[in-house]
Formats: sequence, C-alpha cells, structure tokens
Amino acid sequence: MTAGSALDRALAEAVRNPALLRAAEALLDNDLPVAERILRPHLHDHPTDVAAIRMMAELAGRLGRYADAEKLLRRALELAPGFSAARANLATALYRQNRPAEAVAMLDRLLDEEADHPGHQNLKAAALGRLGSYEEAISIYEQVLSLLPDQPKVWMSYGHMLKTVGRTGDGVGAYRRAIALAPTLGEAWWSLANLKTIKLEGEDVAAMEAALAAPDLARPDAYHLHFALGKALEDQKEAEAAFRHYQEGNRLRREGIGYDAEATSRQVRRTMALFTPDFLRARQGWGCLAPDPIFILGMPRAGSTLIEQILASHPLVEGTTELPDIPMLARRLAGDGDDYPKRLAAFSSDEARALGEEYLDRARVQRREGTPFFIDKMPNNWIHVGLIHLILPNAKIIDARRHPLDCCVSNFRQHYARGQGFSYSLADMGRYYADYVRLTAHFDRVLPGRVVRVVHEQLVAEPEAEIRRLLDALGLDFDPACLQPHETKRAVRTASSEQVRRPINRDGIGQWRPYEPWLEPLKQALGPVLAAWPDPPAE
Repeated sequence: MTAGSALDRALAEAVRNPALLRAAEALLDNDLPVAERILRPHLHDHPTDVAAIRMMAELAGRLGRYADAEKLLRRALELAPGFSAARANLATALYRQNRPAEAVAMLDRLLDEEADHPGHQNLKAAALGRLGSYEEAISIYEQVLSLLPDQPKVWMSYGHMLKTVGRTGDGVGAYRRAIALAPTLGEAWWSLANLKTIKLEGEDVAAMEAALAAPDLARPDAYHLHFALGKALEDQKEAEAAFRHYQEGNRLRREGIGYDAEATSRQVRRTMALFTPDFLRARQGWGCLAPDPIFILGMPRAGSTLIEQILASHPLVEGTTELPDIPMLARRLAGDGDDYPKRLAAFSSDEARALGEEYLDRARVQRREGTPFFIDKMPNNWIHVGLIHLILPNAKIIDARRHPLDCCVSNFRQHYARGQGFSYSLADMGRYYADYVRLTAHFDRVLPGRVVRVVHEQLVAEPEAEIRRLLDALGLDFDPACLQPHETKRAVRTASSEQVRRPINRDGIGQWRPYEPWLEPLKQALGPVLAAWPDPPAE
C-alpha cells in the first residue's frame, strides 16, 4: 500500500472515530485537559494513528511545548510523508522555536505543491522577517493581499514589516486598512499607537472606545485596545485616564501568562552562588575564543536599541536583530527542572567551547555584511551573563541602564507580543529591576570591567563623550557616523524602531512623572535600588 493511500485510510478512520471527534471538538473549544484525557489512551492503543498524533502535537503547541510538538509531527511524517497538514504544523512549530530557516525550508516544500496557499505564504513571510529578508517578506505579503485583499491580519503583518524597514507611512496605511476591515482588531490599533510618532485623537479615540464596548470582544482585542487608548490619552495629557487604561490592559494581560517573580529571584540567587571568584578562576580561558559578538543586555526600554543603532553605524559592526540563541541554550541546559545554571559546574572546557561554537553557528544565519563584529541585542540576557562569559570569554557585554522609574513605567505602557511577563504588574516589574541590578552588581564584583555599562541619561546628555568611551571599551576606533545613528539605514524590529530614526534626544527623560500618584507599588518593590540610583545599593 502506498504512503498516500495509508494516509487517506488513517484520516478516514479518524473521521469515523467518536473519540477523536470528541478530542477535536475539545481542541476547538480550547478544552485542553479533555483533549489530553482522550488522546493519551487512544495513542497508547493506536501508536501509529497519524491523525491522533497530529492532534496531540496541536495540544502540545497550545501549551507552548513546541519541542514536544515537533517530535510528534516528525513521527507523523515518518508514518505518512504525504501528510501536508502535519508538515504545515511542523513549520509552525519550528517558527515558534525561533528556527526560521528550517521553517522556510519546510514551507518551500509545501509551496512546491500549493504555490498560492495563503497560510503557507503568510508564515513564510513572517519567518523571512526573522531572518532579515524583509524585502522578500514584503513581496510575499503583497502577493497574498493581491489575491485576498480582505484579510485584516495579513494587512497588519504587512504593516509590521513595512514599519521595520522604515516605510512608516506605508505601514500606517496598512494598519488603517486592517482596522477598516476589522474595527475591533485591537492589535492593529495598538500597532498604530505603538509607532510612537503619530497621535490618535478624536475619531480614533471614539472608534477604540466603541470597539472596546463591542459584545463578545476577545480578551486579546480588549487588552490591545486598552494599551492603545492609554497611549492616545497620554498624548492628550490626560494622565489619570491614560493610567486607568494601561492598568486594565496590564491586568488582562497578566491574568493569562502566569509569571512567577520568585522563579526569577531564585535563578538570580543560584547564579550568584555558582559564579564565585574561585569558580571563574578555575575556568579562565575556557570557551570559544572568537571575539565576534557584542551583547547588549539590560532591562527592556532602557535604551538598548539606541546603543545598537549607534554601534551598527560603525563600519566594523553589524546590527542583526534580537537573537534567541542564548535563551534557547539556557533552556536546554535547564532541562525539565532547575538544572540551570548549576549544570555548568559539571562542564568541561571542551563542552564550554562547543557551546560557544554552537552559538556562533546559530547566529551566522543573521550575519550578512561580512564585518568582524555583530550585535546580539537581547535585553533579558542580563540573567545569562555568566553563561555568556563561560562560553564566549572574548565577547563584549554592554549593560544598557535607565532610571528605574522611567524604565519601569515605559515597560508598563508597552504591550509585548511575547515574553516580558514581568512587565504587566508594577510590583513584578520593580522586583525584576531589583533582581537585574543585584545580579549585574555581582558580576561587577567577581569580573571587574567585564560588563560595560551605558547609562541612558548620561548618553543623551553627553553623546559624543559617552560614545567615545563606549567605542574605546570595545576596542573600536571612533567613527563620526556613530554620532548620527538616525542616518543609518537598517531594519529595526523593536518597539523603539521609530524613535531611533530620530536624532539622539532627551524626550524619554522624566516620562514617569505624570504617573507618580499611582507608582507606590513600583517604588516599594524597587526598594533601595531607587534611592541608590545610578549605583547599585550597598550589599
């Protein structure tokens, strides 16, 4: 029997199977416990049922277990190589694991069979965006929209890509088209507000308020609308009303993510306990000795994108994007429990070097300019300074730091597509900032001078002096282009994309002040960190 006929038979049997029908209905209703209770015993009795395997992979993906989903889908494709729906799901699982090149390869195979499939094209465009192939991604979105012009989410994704390459006006047009097609699409409203360079007033505010009052409004649309209204009212100097919307948007977002502040604090304590002077002396010279990476880390919304743009203006440095590779390596080392970072204590010199080389191999797909140095700007990598030092001892590390109130309030006013679970509560955010200061202060003590600190307020007050100091610390000659980072033409994917296309300015200083009456939970959580700023509190 051919693989195709075996697949047809398996799918036909699945359609007739009442248990699988119930599991499918449970997945449609997002009732994951019911779906799992049906699928696990079924697969125990029928381990080669490819339809059930695919459903189990869908369940794993809904739970965020994309590696498990990948394994299941690869098993389904071993049994039924022609199972194109499983292949499409596998492309999605790869994309969700930040493996866009593999996702594109999988999608190309699917598009060989269905060249005009809009779902495959849309995912390919998104994956190409992660690879930095922005113009090709834009071309694909335009092809899809020429055939399906009434797809609001595709218009929104198209707008994201246009914004990234600096085509702000076209991006606004794409977002507006998405909103015209779906007035309650909260993410499109937030994308418009998040450009930071335009103001939503009058009719827009009324339209968002009407959308927020719509019956059966989905939770994601609601919290996106609250963030967008917060920004619109902030622009109108209505601080109290703006704060109420930001607070409600954060509350709705916080309920769905389950952030554990103590887990972050525990990891900080474990890292400080492991990376002692004796531990570091015993491993001096370990790792991959390549000097290529320049890591920019710290809190989100602390000026890291500006530093990236300054350095990317230097002829020897390439700006890439927020690379997911260090967090991915850390998750792998963690396994299913708390093995990270303590597992590093059992590493050999060869293992440390291999991990550094793996990082460079993974990053290579983002390097296009042939420069000797490249930037990895991932703010949350502050918690992985020890890992970075162990596997890449010659890499440069920059800590982008901003006043705790400005930084945290900026995060509170920002909705993130993924990650940053700490940012949806003022108390969580203050604790996260304090943990960050505590751990970086530890590395200042055990590895003096290893981390170069750039304080945002000092950078915008004295840009030339600070940029010269930074370049000197990195071993780079001064280049005048670094003083005009807004003139550097490159794609920027972060929330600061429009701001860094303007000359260096002080506009972000003191933005917390209109919201001071409501910041007591943040101040309490920051504790002595706030009083000691810009230095860390005494131990």
